[in-house]
Amino acid sequence: MTGPALRATAVSKRFGAVNALKDVDFVLEPGEVHALLGVNGAGKSTFIKIISGVYTRDAGTLEVDGKAVDCRTPHDAMMAGIATVQQHPELVSDFTGYENIFLGREADRPRFLARIDRTALKRRGDALLARFPVDIDLSRKLSEMPAVEREIVAILQALAGDHIRVLILDEPTSTLTEVEKAVLFRLMRTLKASGISILYITHRLEEVIEIADRFSVFRGGRKVATMTPAAAAEQGLSLAELMLGETLSSVFPEKAAFPPGETVLSVERLGHGRAFSQVGFEVKRGEILGIFGLVGSGIDELSKVLFGALPPTEGTLSLKGRPLRARTPREALKAGIFLVPGDRRLEGLALTQSSVFNITIGNLGRASGFAGILRRALNRRKSEEFAARVALSPPNLSMPVSGFSGGNQQKIVVAKGLFADADLYIFVEPTVGVDIGARAKLYGLMRDLSRTAAVIVMSSDCDEVHGLADRSFALYKGRPIMRAGEIMTRNQLLLAGILGEARDA
Repeated sequence: MTGPALRATAVSKRFGAVNALKDVDFVLEPGEVHALLGVNGAGKSTFIKIISGVYTRDAGTLEVDGKAVDCRTPHDAMMAGIATVQQHPELVSDFTGYENIFLGREADRPRFLARIDRTALKRRGDALLARFPVDIDLSRKLSEMPAVEREIVAILQALAGDHIRVLILDEPTSTLTEVEKAVLFRLMRTLKASGISILYITHRLEEVIEIADRFSVFRGGRKVATMTPAAAAEQGLSLAELMLGETLSSVFPEKAAFPPGETVLSVERLGHGRAFSQVGFEVKRGEILGIFGLVGSGIDELSKVLFGALPPTEGTLSLKGRPLRARTPREALKAGIFLVPGDRRLEGLALTQSSVFNITIGNLGRASGFAGILRRALNRRKSEEFAARVALSPPNLSMPVSGFSGGNQQKIVVAKGLFADADLYIFVEPTVGVDIGARAKLYGLMRDLSRTAAVIVMSSDCDEVHGLADRSFALYKGRPIMRAGEIMTRNQLLLAGILGEARDA
């Protein structure tokens, strides 16, 4: 083994008139966790796709362990020793962990009409666990595993070849709880100790300090900084400001300056099976109501009941003083309720369709005219207007939504909400996978929406709920935890969501 695990020299990539990457030099040392930071459109996704063989570079060189490599396909990258775990790994829910790890590689060598030897599959999987010890039962189906174990299966799948030297992890903690994140970080340290180098992409800046040996910042298609978290702290540098290239005054907008208006939604003793029960609150036009809850607290099910995707098993709902019985999302949309779901890819977007299609589908009455004929020119113009409001990058409304980064996909869902022109907006985990600059933009849009509508924000990020909301409460194992007046400090909210106690802190 000679030289860095990975070296990129003067790597450049252009898409038409856009310089996505400009002469990027990058070094990943053996056994290093190196975080890659940058706002959406900074160039980090393009750089990762070049390394992993999804894109071909226009100029520059790549080396793995001191040897020149030419990664023109993902297979080339794998053969060179580079494996990637995407933000949304393509795994099979009905298959076991063993079956997913060796999917497409069930036999030791290709054979025509070869039968799967499950005993051998288990032996190979156990050998992999011996190399990278982690507490996981690979005989279970993926659908039975918690999020962190599914992420571990994806990592083991990437490392199934014993020649892998570089592992790329793209937003691996985006759906994990703090406890699950600790499990993943333990595995990462094990991989690091075994000599595997990890390129770690995250928008959660606190994770950089916790897990990374060094970080690099991309801005405007260039790498603008590489240093250790300790060096950044010594120099008084803000990671967020390095990413933005400007002073970060405040991520959260100012809260409502005037009393809220009419009550838009009233909820009394609402429940859905074992997911949650006895939930009651009201939200008014002109305010943001925050609901903090960890994974499994019931916030996802609550959002779906409010949006008509799940039926309530108890309680009542009223919208603007009238009983609300939205039995489907279509009826909820018609009533003036819009949901930005927690899983934008599965529940919020048609990934193969364009941005115009996705933005306008939330209000077909507005998007179509006489006899249901689409107003194509109007829809294009309004889509361009809303795409500009959410700062979609690149502003290419014709390409499939699947071609956008996770943060920009979230912006498209929000733009769909703007087009829907609703009375009540419900945001669930609104900034998962969204960089700090785009996050501030989205928070500002939520505050703008609250001036004319009611807004509910449900999130497992306590700081997000507390920073945004005018009033807030926690959902703990399906039951609401609140204080008189629903005005809670950040620590009170955190304790309520974690311990289920509305006590002084």
